[in-house]
Amino acid sequence: MATIKFKGNGSAFYSDLKSRVDEYFKQRNLAQHGNKMIYIKSAIYLFTFLATYVVLVFFTPMAAIAIPLTVVFGLLTAGIGFNIMHDGSHGTFSPNKTVNTVASWTLNMLGASSFLWNIKHNMIHHTFTNIDGHDDDIMTEPFIRMCKSQRKLKIHRYQHIYWVFLYGWMYAGWVFLLDFSKYFKKEIAAKSNIKFSVRAHIGFWVTKVIYVITFVILPLQFMPWTHWLVGYLTWLFTTGLITSIVFQLAHATEQTTFVEEEKAFEIESDWAVHQVQTTANFGSRSRLLSFLTGGLNQQVEHHLFPKISHIHYPNLSPIVKEICEKHGLEYLEQPTFFHAVISHIKFLRRLGTA
Repeated sequence: MATIKFKGNGSAFYSDLKSRVDEYFKQRNLAQHGNKMIYIKSAIYLFTFLATYVVLVFFTPMAAIAIPLTVVFGLLTAGIGFNIMHDGSHGTFSPNKTVNTVASWTLNMLGASSFLWNIKHNMIHHTFTNIDGHDDDIMTEPFIRMCKSQRKLKIHRYQHIYWVFLYGWMYAGWVFLLDFSKYFKKEIAAKSNIKFSVRAHIGFWVTKVIYVITFVILPLQFMPWTHWLVGYLTWLFTTGLITSIVFQLAHATEQTTFVEEEKAFEIESDWAVHQVQTTANFGSRSRLLSFLTGGLNQQVEHHLFPKISHIHYPNLSPIVKEICEKHGLEYLEQPTFFHAVISHIKFLRRLGTA
């Protein structure tokens, strides 16, 4: 992977912020990992997910019940990713390393590789956020143009319209296409020659086989293939749409900064300032939204402190906002989920026509 230098490393902003956040935890005698609430949420999500699966597969209710229940199943799938897998992969779910690993494996339960996710998300995205050619999250060509340095095609003038359809199939693409592409090419964005241990190879293939057995072969034993197909596609689309929207609203709005590929090798700011400039919150005041999205509506805090559980973000947000203001940095935030979606649509329209 090409070396990118953050020229401003060691800024007073991050030093000041870290001191204040450390003081917050010390004064309250709090640990930075998840508390009992994260275990309660996880139990609710996993039990409800399993119960919904059992009802849909083994009891095969009528369409009027099955289709709405399949939508709920998609929401639960996304919720497990937001609330359990994400914290587990960052090592913030629990103080116990094994528990964190098991939490991260919920992604494998849903058909995707936690090994590849760790590289794509933790190592690459959190370091090279919104840097074209390096952040895999914005390498959506040729379907979506996310940065000015990416080639503009005629179809992009409509991306602010067809994004809903495209995002809806991202989960299916992740499980059946993107994982396999990364696995066989052994590369993610600019990182190449990825080394797979024997355990990683076995884990990848076991994940895919179990997924097909659980969500394709087994359900087909209890229902006509047409019923399975409608339900399966509804589940895939719901999961993909919700997951994609929540992650995109954090980095692809009118306010966020993108770094063009040819200008990426010397970033004028330091890493922490870069995270503030490339990340935005939405609906931070909504405890319900924070609960449902696993704190992914407060990604400014998450990107500055990826080793702190999302449980603490609502209380850290005022501190981060205050220190940003003190150091002359704009704290990017949309007041509601709806405002953030509108901003994302405007962003897509601008990149599709400019």
